[in-house]
Amino acid sequence: MELKWLEWAKQIQAIAQTGLTYAKDVYDIERYESLRELGIEILSAYTMVSEEKIKLTFASDTGYATPKVDIRAVVFHQNRILLVREKIDGAWSLPGGWADIGLSPSEVAVKEVQEESGYTVKPVRLLAVLDKKFHDHPPEPYHIYKMFIQCEIIGGDAQIGLETSAVDFFEEDNLPELSVERNTLKQLQLMFEYDRNPAKPVIVD
Repeated sequence: MELKWLEWAKQIQAIAQTGLTYAKDVYDIERYESLRELGIEILSAYTMVSEEKIKLTFASDTGYATPKVDIRAVVFHQNRILLVREKIDGAWSLPGGWADIGLSPSEVAVKEVQEESGYTVKPVRLLAVLDKKFHDHPPEPYHIYKMFIQCEIIGGDAQIGLETSAVDFFEEDNLPELSVERNTLKQLQLMFEYDRNPAKPVIVD
């Protein structure tokens, strides 16, 4: 579950961003800018990250504040799940990443699998839409929805990508160290439930 200070900082940032989008009065604009600065100060104080870096990564969005979307491809082969090792932390995750402007969720899943693992896949079905705040991920400055899309391999061979250093398939009882910022053990166990039970309904939390 989220830390309370992080939840407050996110809410302050969302209110400020949306307010700056629609405010016309100069005094309202000043108030929303002050709110945004307060959110930056909270994050900087608790994370020890510089205010300048937080401004660039967390408080630079414009427009109505909405959650970010993380797309993860779920690919099974002989009851084993496809994982890639992330160069950034040396741990393993489902292929995936941020949703891209101009691409559908399924197109993002196909692209990410190709780029990160070398395999060509086709999307089959949506398995789950999960709110990251309900799961055991490290604290995150963004509000994130995670979409898990099952895909089938139709071609290609295992190849590492720019962000990955290894590609492999794993059984449920022999999973490697996971990149918990991207996926948790419970989430992968949930994906194996779908492999065992294709009739299992989509989960939305």
